[in-house]
Amino acid sequence: MTTTATLPRTTTDAPAPARVVRPIPTSRLATVELRKMFDTRAGFWLMASVGIVAVLATAAVIIWAPDEAITLETFATAMGMPMSVILPIIAILSVTSEYSQRTGLTTYTLVPWRGRVITAKVLVILGIGVASMALSLAVGALGNLVGSAITGLDPVWNISVAQFAQIVLANVLGMLIGFTLGALFRSSAGAIVGYFVYALVLPGALGALAAFQEWFEKLQPWVDVNYAMIPLYDGTTTTEQWTQLAVTTLFWLWIPLALGLRAVLRAEVK
Repeated sequence: MTTTATLPRTTTDAPAPARVVRPIPTSRLATVELRKMFDTRAGFWLMASVGIVAVLATAAVIIWAPDEAITLETFATAMGMPMSVILPIIAILSVTSEYSQRTGLTTYTLVPWRGRVITAKVLVILGIGVASMALSLAVGALGNLVGSAITGLDPVWNISVAQFAQIVLANVLGMLIGFTLGALFRSSAGAIVGYFVYALVLPGALGALAAFQEWFEKLQPWVDVNYAMIPLYDGTTTTEQWTQLAVTTLFWLWIPLALGLRAVLRAEVK
């Protein structure tokens, strides 16, 4: 007859405490998304083009603008058109690069909840938009001083803080529209073509319709988002124009953005 001895349970037999896994902070996700915009040569030069365009536009105003036109507003206007093209493209590529460069599978595996990644991307492009406009203002102010010194005239600072804030808002809305197209198409080429149709073709078509159809002339401010955004650059936005901007962005920005985000959150990543 054999006897089996039961050893007393020691503390070494206790189960190991569960490891606490902390979520990746949003600040780190934003830093990663910002770094990804500089990782490729195309991304680096696209980001660098913001400063390059600001310098070239400022130099063009100093060289070719008449003496009486050397004002801060002139420099801001000269930089406005190229910035309105470059910044939305940056926003488009922040979304579509996950699919064109096939990094989406890695990104969304490391951070399974895609909403956090999208939030980080939005924060980064908004920061880039504001920083780019601040850089443009600084370059324009320097150009205004240099141009005034060359012409011998007093520098004219004819852009107020409120007007600059509205210009920043207009460019941020443009970047969000680019971000929306990137989320809807999830293709760099398709989203960029879509943005050029929106920014260049659509205003001309709606403007021609308003010129030949009286009934649409009064309706245009309520359906044409590009037309509704023009007062933001003038700095003289009225209450009615703010309402028109809210209505047009609802249909051209916020509803499509919601649909695009839903597609990004639900679409299969290959």
